[in-house]
Amino acid sequence: QAQLVESGGGSVQAGDSLRLSCVASGRTFSTFDYDMDMGWYRQAPGKEREFVARIDWSGVNTSYAEPVKGRFTIPRPNTKLTTYLRMNSLKPEDAAVYYCNVQIRGVDYWGKGTPVTASS
Repeated sequence: QAQLVESGGGSVQAGDSLRLSCVASGRTFSTFDYDMDMGWYRQAPGKEREFVARIDWSGVNTSYAEPVKGRFTIPRPNTKLTTYLRMNSLKPEDAAVYYCNVQIRGVDYWGKGTPVTASS
């Protein structure tokens, strides 16, 4: 069974940093699957889910949404079944539930999300 588990969310203030983690497990996911891209999306209250960042299997090719470019990075260790979202210089508008996404040959898999909330 395919499972994505996110962790690392929490309450942050403007300017803080945070690192989210996503671990993929189950027979659907393989360290050797070159078509296994990993990524992050987020959904703020009252808004649609939006793309944040993505990394391919090689770990070389990445893409970021404009609002997070230069502040967020998405590393992917050689194990290939884990990815992170390093978030720096957080802003109030970054508050959302962050979802891990795996895409394999056009099929999407989703985690249950980890919340990042803005504290005053």
